[in-house]
Amino acid sequence: MLLLTITQGPDRGKAFNLPNNEPQLIGRSSEALRITDFTVSRRHAELTPDSGHWYIRDLQSHNGTYVNGVRINKRTKLKIGDEIRAGSTVFAFGGVVSHPESDIVEILRPEEIDAEIEHALASNEDSVLMAEPEPRIAANEHLRLLFKASEIATESIDKQELLASILELVFDQFEPERGVILIAPDKYHSPRPVVVKYMTPPKGAEEAKIQLSQTILQHAIVKKQSVLSSNAMADPRFKAGDSIQRLGIRSAMCSPILFRERVFGAIYIDSSIVNYTFTADQLALLNAVGQQTGLAMANLELVGEQIHTERLAVIGETVASLSHSIKNILQGLRGGADVVEMGLKKDDLKIAKGGWAILKRNLDRIMSLTLNMLAFSRQQNIEIELTKLGPLIEECAQLLEGICQTRQVPLIVDVDSEIPPVPVDPNLIHQAMMNLMTNAIEAVEPKTGAVTVRVDYHPHGKPGADGRPKPHARGTSGAEVEISVIDNGPGIPEDRRLWIFEPFNTTKGMRGTGLGLAVTKRIIEDHHGEIEVLDTAGGGATIRILLPADPAQLIDPSATAATRSLTSAQRITRK
Repeated sequence: MLLLTITQGPDRGKAFNLPNNEPQLIGRSSEALRITDFTVSRRHAELTPDSGHWYIRDLQSHNGTYVNGVRINKRTKLKIGDEIRAGSTVFAFGGVVSHPESDIVEILRPEEIDAEIEHALASNEDSVLMAEPEPRIAANEHLRLLFKASEIATESIDKQELLASILELVFDQFEPERGVILIAPDKYHSPRPVVVKYMTPPKGAEEAKIQLSQTILQHAIVKKQSVLSSNAMADPRFKAGDSIQRLGIRSAMCSPILFRERVFGAIYIDSSIVNYTFTADQLALLNAVGQQTGLAMANLELVGEQIHTERLAVIGETVASLSHSIKNILQGLRGGADVVEMGLKKDDLKIAKGGWAILKRNLDRIMSLTLNMLAFSRQQNIEIELTKLGPLIEECAQLLEGICQTRQVPLIVDVDSEIPPVPVDPNLIHQAMMNLMTNAIEAVEPKTGAVTVRVDYHPHGKPGADGRPKPHARGTSGAEVEISVIDNGPGIPEDRRLWIFEPFNTTKGMRGTGLGLAVTKRIIEDHHGEIEVLDTAGGGATIRILLPADPAQLIDPSATAATRSLTSAQRITRK
């Protein structure tokens, strides 16, 4: 089974198995090999198996499909190692096989075919230095390998990606014919294959099978020693004079993946003796790679435990905050229901209507809370469309007519009809604007308060104090749209501006949930925009949003993911 691996883009490291008899769709739709790259169309390209080969064709995507740097306009045959580009995502076709537990690796018992251990090397902190002296060029090459292994170990954040990268590194250095990394799920189970690689793609299922001696594997894991071996010494068929190549007599190395006393699994590589025979010096080098991999695996476990602990703490804080908010809303619902019930008992429609107003207000609050919870708790898949902001904001104003009439607060929308459509997700921007406009209406005093929503377009970027375009967060000065939500309420004190965008912080007391502004900030940042709080002349507050507005500059999805990760990391650090 071939693998389609993402080597560049927001989903770097993700891999997809390609079944031998099923066409596969690349894109962002639910039926595709789903990726989060917003420069990829929903139905971008199709992979089709045909007579033992795979073909790809572009599905009239917006940004096109490229194979090895050449844009394709017809059905194109693929070969192992081809590079496929769709939008900002690059795929590697074929090579490493993920989840190969099926029947690819076969561990044989000694009575079936055994292996003679020619050399064993203890795996501990001192064994890295046990290699025999070599010429300076070879020593430099070995140092480069260890440095690269250390770099992979410190940078990898995903176990599958780590192991695949280590096996690639091992192949570059030792050039074996086949290799496999086996990992034990826990100390009570035997290691099983997680990543397999071949120097040359196998032609059939039988050729793909890797027969690994149980003697080698047990020696490496139980005795914690790296092993150099050959299955020729103990195989009686070899003594009969049969062909080494036909019998598959192989030279092999197996190194444990361990950290201190913890054995995670093993790295196994082999090659036919006719083609290549491994040496004791290479065994020492593979032993060092195994230790670096063990250190990385231990680090990933520690990071996982830390993240789990932090998540539990955040979940506890979230549950406490939401429970408080929901309790307040339920009290409002209960109060409204009691008034409605009283009106019905007295057959007084006026009293019942008053109770219904309370019910409706709290139903709106729980609806807003639910939407913000969903938006805050999951990663957003932004669906960019060229959108006219005028009609979008007018729709928000219409939805808020009821609360404006109740509080007698005028809501003024000032949007130039000549502003061109801008590339945004209309649903997410609609949610952000509803949060900001509702906050502003609730912040001002009834009867005397007023809220204005103004939209300005800057074709060359927002001017700075010197009148020149001011570069925004992306480091460019392209077209921008500026949205200002202005109120004449009490304003926001300087000390509160530092945390109003943090989740579960609210100035509304029992009426607030503390999620509205946090969700709004995330939406704006996911659009590569900026949001800030400014003073309003004469009192009040202004929430200003800057969004990139040039349709020619598509949002870079990898930067979106990075921004989201940075925001999340900062949030955890502050907590």
